[in-house]
Amino acid sequence: MTAPSAAKPRGTRLPRLARRRQLLDAAMEVFVARGYHAAAMDEIAERAGVSKPVLYQHFPGKQELYLALLDESVEQLIDGVRAALRSTTDNWQRVTATFSAYFGYVAEHKGTFRLVFESDFTNDPAVRERLDTADRKCADMISQVIKEDAGVADDEAHLLGISLVGMAQVSARYWLSTVGSIPREAAEQLVARLAWRGISGWPLTADQPEQPPAQA
Repeated sequence: MTAPSAAKPRGTRLPRLARRRQLLDAAMEVFVARGYHAAAMDEIAERAGVSKPVLYQHFPGKQELYLALLDESVEQLIDGVRAALRSTTDNWQRVTATFSAYFGYVAEHKGTFRLVFESDFTNDPAVRERLDTADRKCADMISQVIKEDAGVADDEAHLLGISLVGMAQVSARYWLSTVGSIPREAAEQLVARLAWRGISGWPLTADQPEQPPAQA
């Protein structure tokens, strides 16, 4: 792992929210570089340019810092999926937009993605609960669209939603590990087309027929 960038000079007084942001940014760098267990509060304080007492005023311990970052990170991903689903009423475009949300999150927030899904702390119950909640929220949003447009039962729609979330997450993780071999847009299209081949097999309940994507 690479070392985090140099520490900030001490002495600057900041409003509470700005200081919290500064501490979270410093913690993100250290956690991504060191991993949760190797990261130290001393290093996080030094990176932020504050004393340890100042750091502890905002966060009682390392776990609280990590969970605050995790909450922000998973919310970014949930917001991206929500925006993708709301961006169009065309279901092929919804599929591509949703996979693009996952791949975009990976491409633009490599450190954040690894912090969320590849941390050495993901088996902690509090962390696992947040990750499972994020998966469930994304799957719930996707399954609602499937239920409304395909007319399948709640439990069936949720299973399909979870399956699509898993496909997006695993394929994005793999793509991140092989960045450069396949351009991002091409990777998104490949996986979206695979998902579309399955999900488009359910007939629409709406009046307008769904148009399949053009052949590559």
